[in-house]
Amino acid sequence: MTLTVKDLMAECGVAFGTSGARGLVSAMTDRVCYGYTAGFLGFMAEQGEFARGGKVALAGDLRPSSPRILAACARAVRDMGGEPVFCGYVPTPALALYAFSRGMPSLMVTGSHIPADRNGIKFYRSAGEVLKEDEAGMSRQVVDLAGGKFDDQGMLVVPEPLPDVSDAENPYVQRYIDHFGAGALSGKRVGVYQHSAVGRDVLARILIALGAEVTLLGRSEVFVPVDTEAIRPEDVALARGWAAEHGFDAIVSTDGDSDRPLIADEAGNWLRGDVLGILCASAVGATSVATPVSSNTAVELSGRFGKVLRTRIGSPYVIAAMGAELAAGSACVVGYEANGGFLLGSDITGHGGTTVALPTRDAVLPMLEVLASKAPSVSAQLADLPQRFTYSDRIVPFPPEASKRLFGQLAEGGTAFQTGLFGAFAGDAQSIDQTDGVRTHFAGGGVIHLRGSGNAPELRCYTEGSSEAEAVALNADAVKAVKALMGL
Repeated sequence: MTLTVKDLMAECGVAFGTSGARGLVSAMTDRVCYGYTAGFLGFMAEQGEFARGGKVALAGDLRPSSPRILAACARAVRDMGGEPVFCGYVPTPALALYAFSRGMPSLMVTGSHIPADRNGIKFYRSAGEVLKEDEAGMSRQVVDLAGGKFDDQGMLVVPEPLPDVSDAENPYVQRYIDHFGAGALSGKRVGVYQHSAVGRDVLARILIALGAEVTLLGRSEVFVPVDTEAIRPEDVALARGWAAEHGFDAIVSTDGDSDRPLIADEAGNWLRGDVLGILCASAVGATSVATPVSSNTAVELSGRFGKVLRTRIGSPYVIAAMGAELAAGSACVVGYEANGGFLLGSDITGHGGTTVALPTRDAVLPMLEVLASKAPSVSAQLADLPQRFTYSDRIVPFPPEASKRLFGQLAEGGTAFQTGLFGAFAGDAQSIDQTDGVRTHFAGGGVIHLRGSGNAPELRCYTEGSSEAEAVALNADAVKAVKALMGL
């Protein structure tokens, strides 16, 4: 049986796009994962980045379903004439660094921050992420799902072995030892909130190698859906409790596949990812910064960068903007997202020489730049920035069709409609930006940005104000108003 990836997507309900494939584990059968992987490699063959006999790097996160999905992907690689290279269970940026340095396509089995009943496969080209313009090329690929490979439930009839592990971890660790120098964090006391992040031990290794005194915290053998954009109340409480108990200089953590960072200051207050991005961009000497429209406006107000480019939400859009700046000859191009993932578009100079670009989300560089700063504390670095604060929350569940209906009302009703909906607590709506979702500036100085999630059936609500309390209150009021409007 042959069908296109687009048809397979319609058949199984597992979304497939620039972020790869994501869906419920129950829907991500071996047959589906095999088909998507075969389609990806077919597209790579068209682009001259894969041929029979070629190698494809694979890695996964710590979800219970990841080993099974990896095996199905490995079978597809072999059936397409390739050789799977298994990098083990390592951070997504470690896999990317390994594959980019060898010019081979790769895939990461991960659902990132979403709960363990879901998973995903993220695909990489041989030198960078799959971009928006690649989506159509992958979707039209014809894949062969015939033969006796799968049973009636879509699972492999014969178990597929994974190869012995190839080392992607040590080069990733060494990258940061070389960049910062072995004693860069001497005297720093750092807590590592491990939970179920795939990079929990790698992160601790790096910190110890740089001279930090490390305390391991909160390790879990059950998957914990830590979202760096919508931090759970229990994680807020944990960080503040650990800070009070241990007197750390900072607490660090990541999301499930360890490409998005979390860092808390000495009081245990988690930094927003878009603020962390500003600090890291400044530390590496960025001249051009690409960041989504949802990020904190302190990046412009700080005056630290020659150019700031605003994009839609998602690393493919940030990478596309970075590429345009590199082509224009900008000296040091970086990108970051509101979730904290930092993308290094240019080579930079470190303690041990040149640190090569890594144009995909990375959690380690931004946290280490803040920890290695000569500033007296993490909070002191924050105090030097314009005092604009962001907050995000979500409404779950919120199906895509509900998002479409909501955005239609917000856009068509214009500023008058939004003043009626939000004006009692935000003031008059002044301007609307539809770059990604609906982002509105209000006379009271606040910003409300609503957007449907690309990863799960939920509505994201981002707010910005002149204080943390204002941003949090604005968010709560906006969520309440949306729920009332939608009858939730």
